[in-house]
Amino acid sequence: MTQASATPKNGRRRHDREIIALAVPAFGALVAEPLFVMVDSAVVGHLGTPQLAGLGIAAALLMTAVSIFVFLAYATTAAVARRVGAGDLPAAIRQGMDGIWLALLLGAAVVALAIPTAPWLVDVFGASDTAAPYAITYLRISILGIPAMLVVLAATGVLRGLQDTRTPLYVAIGGFTANAVLNVTLVYGAGLGIAGSAWGTVIAQAGMAAVYLVVVIRGARKHGASLRPDAAGIRASARAGVPLLIRTLSLRAVLMIATAVAARLGDVDIAAHQIILSLWSLTAFALDAIAIAGQAIIGRYLGADDERGAREACRRMVEWGIGCGIVLGVLIVLARPLFIPLFTSDPSVKDTLLPALLVVAVSQPIAGVVFVLDGVLMGAGDGRYLAWAMLVTLAVFAPVALLVPSLGGGLTALWWAMTLMMTVRLITLWLRTRSGRWIVTGATR
Repeated sequence: MTQASATPKNGRRRHDREIIALAVPAFGALVAEPLFVMVDSAVVGHLGTPQLAGLGIAAALLMTAVSIFVFLAYATTAAVARRVGAGDLPAAIRQGMDGIWLALLLGAAVVALAIPTAPWLVDVFGASDTAAPYAITYLRISILGIPAMLVVLAATGVLRGLQDTRTPLYVAIGGFTANAVLNVTLVYGAGLGIAGSAWGTVIAQAGMAAVYLVVVIRGARKHGASLRPDAAGIRASARAGVPLLIRTLSLRAVLMIATAVAARLGDVDIAAHQIILSLWSLTAFALDAIAIAGQAIIGRYLGADDERGAREACRRMVEWGIGCGIVLGVLIVLARPLFIPLFTSDPSVKDTLLPALLVVAVSQPIAGVVFVLDGVLMGAGDGRYLAWAMLVTLAVFAPVALLVPSLGGGLTALWWAMTLMMTVRLITLWLRTRSGRWIVTGATR
């Protein structure tokens, strides 16, 4: 084999090793996050139906907050990875500290606003008279854990930028275990009921944040990076996060519109939609793990002024996205007789579910490329384009989805609209990637 033919193959293997090393632990950490809510639900569910309903409402509000502020992880990953690529670890950690200080400030603001408005927030979500008191109790206590939750997001971004996804996995496993033990102990052992579940989650989140801070502070001291808040750095972190916040809110709007349309189609359709949405979210974890690897790897290459390496890594990750999408699509089709009975035994729900599920399976390769390119552009710090692209996608999707009931379409038509949404995202992201305008090298964008 000649050197010319061996080099591309060796390059692919190098990229594969990097992707696997970052994506596999990232996937584990992503899966651990929703397990917090599952544990709380399992423990509180034995207290009674009103308590479980109250938890469901409060958990929905908390998960919304997490999704809104996820830009703390994304923006920090890209900024830190660039400085790592440039060989300036003190500046990388300093950038990460700016993100953590921003998380603390935002967390304090959320606590100040959310505690007094908790009853109103619960009422907006339509809680019943029996569930509302439990929802308010859980929400007011859990809100105290928001600062720690946001610190975890920002610190996770710091470590991802430092090319470390193993530590977040270990912290997530430790947090999940602590949350499970504390929930059982405080709910039943201490007899605190739903308040015990909330306190258990707050304590677990505080412990996770403390571990992250110890890791980051040790790194800062080792490399001589300042730990003090820097107003200019915090403002820069906030500016980098705003476009990603717009992107995230637009994506949340898409999901809310889809759920609202499914609800208008009838009880059978909304039930089937929720099952599909749960499965779609699960496949998103696998694809998002590759995107996280993309954020860290692309940021590092661009920080090192390695344009060719960034392009090659992008190309290889797209191949990974396509391959994983095909595998996930096939698994959905083959495993449907196994997992559908786990969710429902209603024949009408099953009949409505199956054709829409096939649409989801067919669209998985598209989703694979979308997630990857999303991660690539995030790693490049191209947040402004991502915001505009997602707004365009929302503008295309919303009227199409809202027309589904009036045109007599069912759940399958709605998921074809969701596939259209992913296709528009694919086109906008692909055009940007092909243009090369995302490639801005150097320690800062």
